[in-house]
Amino acid sequence: MQKNYIAVVIAAGCLVMSSCVSKKALEGCQNENKELSRNYQEAKESLAASRARVASLEEQLEVQKKGAAALQQALDKSLTASSQTTVNISKLVDQINESNQYIRHLVEVKSKSDSLNMVLTNNLTRSLSREELKEVDVQVLKGVVYISLADNMLYKSGSYEVNDRAAETLSKIAKIIMDYKDYDVLVEGNTDNVPISRENIRNNWDLSCLRASSVVQYLQNHYGVDPKRLTAGGRGEYNPLSDNTTETGKARNRRTQIIITPKLDQFMDLIDKAPDAE
Repeated sequence: MQKNYIAVVIAAGCLVMSSCVSKKALEGCQNENKELSRNYQEAKESLAASRARVASLEEQLEVQKKGAAALQQALDKSLTASSQTTVNISKLVDQINESNQYIRHLVEVKSKSDSLNMVLTNNLTRSLSREELKEVDVQVLKGVVYISLADNMLYKSGSYEVNDRAAETLSKIAKIIMDYKDYDVLVEGNTDNVPISRENIRNNWDLSCLRASSVVQYLQNHYGVDPKRLTAGGRGEYNPLSDNTTETGKARNRRTQIIITPKLDQFMDLIDKAPDAE
């Protein structure tokens, strides 16, 4: 009987001890589970944060790629524009050089023109007498030779017919014109503002044109000047040199100009062939 009691006690003790061990194991498992759950949650949150960071970095990378592409495109355009600018500058330099050459050519031509016109002027003035020089004015203006003759030296009063007194002077001018065959000649009539009333002459326009035409025909018919080189024109009273309120001014305005114009492309040949004054 006593043995049975002892056995029961031992069994109960074992049961109690077994129950205590199981409870501790359970608590340990529960604590471990909590720890694992916490670690899992932290890992989950860390993974989500990492994914968000990766997405943000990917977005930044995409933005940087687009920025780099735009920068490369801008750089390519800049290089293209720079290359075109270099080409344009080169063309501009070439154009400037060509312009400078042309300007130097014009300066050379003008210098030759001035020299040739001075030769022509000197030849003419040396051939005129002192008396003729009082009524003949010779000038070179802007590369053109102007020979201005007073109307009383050339024409009868109020007329357009060339008088005998003009023959000798016109012969000297004709010789210069004949010597310089590559020059064109314009004969231009001018009057004062005094109205004219003559049969077949309506006004000063008519008178100036008729006087110029008379000189042109005189040079052609008496001295053999090629008519293809001659032009007759009249300016009436509308190109005065002086005021028409005085007799002196009117006398200056009543004039005929023989305008000798050189052809620029023949200056070189003409200079070598310039005749000596006789």
